[in-house]
Amino acid sequence: MKAGRQQQNVEELCGASIRALTGQADLHYQGRYLYKGAKLLALRAPHLRTDPVTDDFNSYRGASDGISLRLQLSNPNIYNQYQPEHSVQQFVYEILEQLRVESLVPGYFPGMKRNLRHRFESWSLSFHRARLTETHVGILLYTLTQVAWSRFNSCAVISETENLMEATRFLLMPLIGTSLYALKKNLNDQKLFAQHALEIASIVHGLIDSETVKQLEVEDAALKSNEITRLARFISLDAGDELNSLADTLSGESKVFRGGGHRYRVFSRQYDRVIEAATQVRKEVLPVLRKKLDLRIKGQGVNIPRLARKLSLLLSTPYRDGWNFGEEDGFLDAGRLSQLVSSPSETRVYQLEKIKPVANSQVSVLIDCSGSMKSSIESVAVLIDILARAMEQAGVSTEILGYTTLTWNGGRCQNDWMAQGRPKNPGRLNEICHLIYKSSDSTWRRSRRDVAALLKPDLFREGIDGEAIEWACQRMLDRPEPRKILIVISDGCPMDTATNLANDQFYLDNHLRQVIDEQVRRSEIEIYGLGVGVDLSPYYSHSLALDLSQTLSNQVFEEILQLLAGRHHR
Repeated sequence: MKAGRQQQNVEELCGASIRALTGQADLHYQGRYLYKGAKLLALRAPHLRTDPVTDDFNSYRGASDGISLRLQLSNPNIYNQYQPEHSVQQFVYEILEQLRVESLVPGYFPGMKRNLRHRFESWSLSFHRARLTETHVGILLYTLTQVAWSRFNSCAVISETENLMEATRFLLMPLIGTSLYALKKNLNDQKLFAQHALEIASIVHGLIDSETVKQLEVEDAALKSNEITRLARFISLDAGDELNSLADTLSGESKVFRGGGHRYRVFSRQYDRVIEAATQVRKEVLPVLRKKLDLRIKGQGVNIPRLARKLSLLLSTPYRDGWNFGEEDGFLDAGRLSQLVSSPSETRVYQLEKIKPVANSQVSVLIDCSGSMKSSIESVAVLIDILARAMEQAGVSTEILGYTTLTWNGGRCQNDWMAQGRPKNPGRLNEICHLIYKSSDSTWRRSRRDVAALLKPDLFREGIDGEAIEWACQRMLDRPEPRKILIVISDGCPMDTATNLANDQFYLDNHLRQVIDEQVRRSEIEIYGLGVGVDLSPYYSHSLALDLSQTLSNQVFEEILQLLAGRHHR
C-alpha cells in the first residue's frame, strides 16, 4: 500500500531535480513517464527506464541525471536528422547518443557522475541476470553497450560480465574499432558523432540474421519467440516518439479504439441503472453497518472541526458583506466628519469593507466499486465519511457516488451480443450500475446511514471508469455552485472482462483517458485522483497515492488538502 505513495514521492523529487538542472519549468513525471507540459517525451535509452520493484533510489537519481544531460547536451534536430529506420539500428544509435552525453558530465558534479555510473551498472546487471545475454542478439548488443561505455568514460567494463563478453568482443572490435575510436574523439561534436554511430549501427544490424531482425520489429508479440519478446521489451526496441502508453503493466494503446476513430461504443444501454445504494441493503442491516463504520471512525483520532476550518479557507470565495464602522484606520467615513471636527483627538472615524468567506463549491466523490476495492473499502468509507462531515461543516455541498456493474462478465448485454452473431468490436459489453450514496441535496446527517452501504461487499463487481466520470460530471454541471470539484477514488485501471475480450484489453483504458482529457480541456470541473495503494498519475494530472493500510491520521487529510490546493503532484 505504501509503494504507490513512495513511487510518487520519488517521481516528484526526480522531476524537481530535472527542472533545476535544465531550467525547464514545465517538465514533470506522470506515471513513470516524463512530460514537457502535456507532451510525452520518449526516453528510449533502456537504462533511463526505471522499475519501482527492482530499482533503488540511487538508480532513480542516475536516470534523472541522465535525462537532464540529454535535454541539455543533445540537439534533437541533429539526432532526428541521422536517426535510422530499423529497430536494431535505432537502439544502437540511441544508446550511443545517451552514453555520449553522460560522459560529458562536468567535473564539478562528482555526485552526478556516481549516480550515472550506479544506474548504468544496475541496468547492466539486471540485463545479464535476466539471462538476456544468453541470446545471440542480447550478448551482441550488451557487449557493444559495455565497450562504448568503458571507452567513453575511460574505465573498466563491469567485472561480473567481463569474461562473458570476451568472445563477442573479439568478434566485434575488428569491425567497429575505427568507428569507436572516432566516437571517442568526437564526443563534443554531436553531428560527427552521429555519423560514426550510424556506421556502428549498420555493422551490428548486419551481424544479426534477417529472421531475428524481422521478429524484433514485428508488432504482434505472439509472432515473436519467447527470448526475442523478452529482449525487445527489456531494451525497449519498439519505443518510438509516438509512445503513448502510461504504465507498463496497466496501460497501452487500444487498436480497436484507434480504429474506430477514437469513438467509444456501447453495445446496449438497455440494462444500465442508476440506483440509490441504500436500497440494495436490507433495512435491518444498514444500522449494523453504520455502527461498524462509527466504531472505525472513533478510533482514527481525526480532528474534524479543524479539518472543516481548513476546508472552508481552501474552498471559500470572499464576498463583500457591507461595512464595519468606527474603525481606527481604513477609509475615511464621511458621516463622522462632524465628530472629527468637534473632537480632534477622536480616531474612530474610519470604515472598513466587511469581507465574508462563502464556500460556494460543489465536491463530488466518485468511488470505484470494483471487486479489487473490497479489501480497502472500510478504510475508504471512513475517509469519505470524515471528509463529507467536515465539508458540510465548512458549508461545502457534497455528493458521494459509486460505480460498478450489475453482473460479472457481461450478463444480459453479452447474451444479446452473442444472440446477434457476435459482431466484431461491439464496444462496452456489460450492464453498468451507478450508485448514489449521498446526493448534493441531502445533508450528511440525513444520509449518514445510507453512506454505510459502502460496506456491503456484494455490490462490488467490475469497473467502467470513463462512463462513470462522464455521469458524475454531468450531475455536477446541473448544480449552481461556481466551483466544481470531482475526486475519484480508485485502485487502478478500468476492468470489465466481457468488454476486454470482445474488443481488446486497453479499450476501456483509452476511453477513460479520453474522458479525463475532454473534461480538463473544458475547465468546468477540477478532477483529482486518489489512488488506493497505487499511483493514478497515468490518468490524472493531479493525483495522490494513499496508504490506507494504517490508521487514518490528520496527515492523510493534510495531503488531500494540499492536493486540492494545487501543491501536490502536478
